[in-house]
This record gives sequence, structure tokens and C-alpha cells, in this order.
Amino acid sequence: MKFLDLAKVTIRSGSGGGGAVSFRREKYVEFGGPDGGNGGRGGDVIVEAVHGLNTLIDFRYQQHFFAKNGQHGMGKQRTGKDGDDITLKVPVGTQIMDEDGETILFDLTEISQKVIIAKGGNGGFGNLYFKSSTNQAPRRANAGLAGVERELWLNLKLIAEVGLVGLPNAGKSTFLGETTNAHPKTADYAFTTLYPSLGVAQIDNDQFVIADIPGLIEGAHEGRGIGDRFLGHIERCAVLLHIVDGTSDSIGQDYNTIMHELEAYGSGLINKPRVTVLNKIDELDENDLDFALSALRGVSGGLPILAMSGGTGEGTAEVLRTLATQIQIVHSEDPEAPLWRP
Repeated sequence: MKFLDLAKVTIRSGSGGGGAVSFRREKYVEFGGPDGGNGGRGGDVIVEAVHGLNTLIDFRYQQHFFAKNGQHGMGKQRTGKDGDDITLKVPVGTQIMDEDGETILFDLTEISQKVIIAKGGNGGFGNLYFKSSTNQAPRRANAGLAGVERELWLNLKLIAEVGLVGLPNAGKSTFLGETTNAHPKTADYAFTTLYPSLGVAQIDNDQFVIADIPGLIEGAHEGRGIGDRFLGHIERCAVLLHIVDGTSDSIGQDYNTIMHELEAYGSGLINKPRVTVLNKIDELDENDLDFALSALRGVSGGLPILAMSGGTGEGTAEVLRTLATQIQIVHSEDPEAPLWRP
């Protein structure tokens, strides 16, 4: 299934039915008079976050969603039927934004969370409603209120505890495939990841979701490459896992490139707790490994550095345990907890 994280939709709630003007006239039956019923109310437009979706691709093929109108009132004091609601099912983490694409109206962060984004119009009153001691035979009724039509943006930001960041071909997808139930595409060239992927990792008694986004390159915050399109998906993450290619000839520069892009993007990404790991240690001898670790420690601002091989699995258990600990600390209420921050 193709990934889509932004979609524009047109929605319209149902209009209320009009009230009826009717009079009861039956031979030999007393107490005749007005008996026009009220109109039914229009249907609402509802958005619901559901389990099992991780893309907005359905909204590429259908962009218009209209609730049903209420039926008109009828004689014999019969009220019109209410219009049926219409429900848009979206992934958890979907933001509903105004037509300007910037104003956030709702943020659906929990399964089964529902919001009404357009209420249906009320039905009009029939002439029975207007009967009084001074007006025994009213001949007027109200029209129903019109529904609401508007254009909205759906913006998906995936829900995950851990977000993977790094240059293309640093080994993020390999790590995700090794440690979770996900099966991302992996290959020995850059930009094999074109869309974000989610996987569930488990270590000891801890379980958490990891999100992998396409690799970042220098200038990503200005639109270079494709990684900047998906940085929003790690805004919600509790912890970032920065994976650095240990076989690179410019480890320090690689590290600083990612840090610069996170800072330039904004939204507090640079201040998130961050675990830094040197990857592909299976391709390094002892001297090269020591040199790579020293280079990474020299530019990381004093953060601890882990080492692993996503391909062979060496060191990945320690990385997962560290991530689980950091997640628990972030979710705790202890302000003195030792977060891995620069």
C-alpha cells in the first residue's frame, strides 16, 4: 500500500428538513387544526481514528464526503427522519487542519477518538409548533437550517516512541527489520527508504514502536532530498535514535549534518532525548572501531555512544534496552531523571 500523509477533502453536513404546514380535517372528528410536523435534522460529518491504518491513501481516490439531509416534516404531527451521519476513518496521529493548511482544528492521538467537524442543520418547525391561544390556525413553518460545507486538510504524523534519524544508507531500515516485525526495503545504495515505516520492537518486558523515515541530507530543511517531507513524523517521538555509519570517512561531518538539519527544521527536534549509535561495526577491525568511536565522541557533546551491527544483530539488544529506559524516563514524572540530552 502506498504511503500518503497529506490529503485535502471537501466535507458537507446535512441540511435540516423543512417543517410542514398541514391541517387535520376529518368528518365527525373534533379537535381538528394544525398538525404539521417538524423536519428532521441533517447528518453530521465525523472523523474517527481507527486501528490498523497508517496512511491516508484512501483520500486520494475520494475527496468529497457529504452527510445526508434531514427529511421534511409531514402531516399528522409526523417528524421527518434525521439524516445519516458520515464518518471518515483515519489513522491515529491524524491532524485535521483548516483550509489554510496551518490552523490545527483537531489532533486525533488515540484509537477510537472521534470529533464532529461539521454539525448537521436543525430541522424546521411545523405549523403545529406555532399554534397558540391567539393563533389557532398558523399557516407558516420554518425551513431547515443549511448544512456546513468546507475544505479541510488531513495531515498524518505517525505515533511512535522512537524515531530513527541518519544519513541515507546509514542502516536505519536494516536495524528496523532486524529488531521489529517490519519488513522495510533494504539495499546497498542510498534512498532505499522512500516512505516512513513503523515496527514494534520488544526487549525483555518492554515493547515500543519505532518509526523510520527516509534519510536526511545536507540542506534537507530547505527541500533537498525527500527526508524533510517526513520529519514531522518524528515530532511526536519520545526519543530519537541517531544512527551513524561506522564505515564512513567523515563520521564527525555526518553527525553534524543531521544535527544541523534537526535544528533547522525546528519543532523542538534538536532538544529531544537522543541515543547515538555507531552502526556497521562488523565491517570494522579493532583499530578502525576505536578510531570511529573516538571521532563520534568528539562531536557528540559528551553523549554516550553505543555500537552495533544492524546486519548481524550485534549490540542491538543493548540499543533496545537503552531506548526502553529512555522512553520510561520520558513518560515518568521525575524531572531529575537522567535523559540523554546534549
